Amino acid sequence: MHGVAVSTPPAYAPFHGKQGFPKTQNRSSLYLKHSRKKCFKTLRPNVITAQLGLEPPPFPLDALEPHMSRQTLEFHWGKHHRAYVDNLNKQIAGTELDGLPLEDIVIATYNKGDFLPSFNNAAQAWNHDFFWQSMKPNGGGTPSRDLLELIKRDFGSYEAFLNEFKTAAATQFGSGWAWLVYKANRLNVGNSVNPRPSEEDNKLMVVKTPNAINPLVLDYLPLLTIDVWEHAYYLDYQNRRPDFISVFMEKLVSWEAVSSRLESAKSEAAERAREEQRRHLEVDEDAENDQAVEMYLDSESDAPEAE
Repeated sequence: MHGVAVSTPPAYAPFHGKQGFPKTQNRSSLYLKHSRKKCFKTLRPNVITAQLGLEPPPFPLDALEPHMSRQTLEFHWGKHHRAYVDNLNKQIAGTELDGLPLEDIVIATYNKGDFLPSFNNAAQAWNHDFFWQSMKPNGGGTPSRDLLELIKRDFGSYEAFLNEFKTAAATQFGSGWAWLVYKANRLNVGNSVNPRPSEEDNKLMVVKTPNAINPLVLDYLPLLTIDVWEHAYYLDYQNRRPDFISVFMEKLVSWEAVSSRLESAKSEAAERAREEQRRHLEVDEDAENDQAVEMYLDSESDAPEAE
């Protein structure tokens, strides 16, 4: 089973995002380092703060009709998305989060499952940006050759992937998201080399998450998402979520965006592997140096005392 259902974690949840968080699809680097602070000091009152902006979708609001109406986008982007951004700006004003990139704020406020107050607005703002970039007018169709081959490798067939993705989106209870992700499989194993077999690394997976949770905080590299909160589809499809999901995959998804994100994810996975190997070599060298020092000290202690 490829799909992974993620429940809202308690404070002791083991989820982590210690490698960082993806940038938008056109940026050169997919991941950055993030802050792990559990609380944030208030800055001086005279500090100039930077407001996070509300980016418009990469298409006119009526460009997805008849599959997604202008009215839906006016409410979904113009009201819901705007509210997340506005509320987040109010929550972080005058704190150490103010002025950070949105991805940094998502990771920091997730706080390893012990959410800080601004997490939901930060994650929802990021999720919606990613969702708009996942669609285009006259979308759908067939993925690019490289992406299609990877889908076939990891799911068995494109039809099997499509069924798994649709099922994940349809069965996410209540509000949430379904995602196609690239699993680089960097485990939290300290200085050890990743112990999982290579065939378990660098593969595609389907993940569904509740509410504002997203793959950034699970250390997966997101490639595609669909919003299954009711406000994403109710004006056009009422309670027919499966119809909305089918239309999204057949008429709206931007496989070009997914392919671009996949290339960035592969680069990030390769960089992670190099970094892991470098750390492993450093540990080996330190161990050899420690052993050499111990042998030297042992030989000194065994030497006869001078008369």
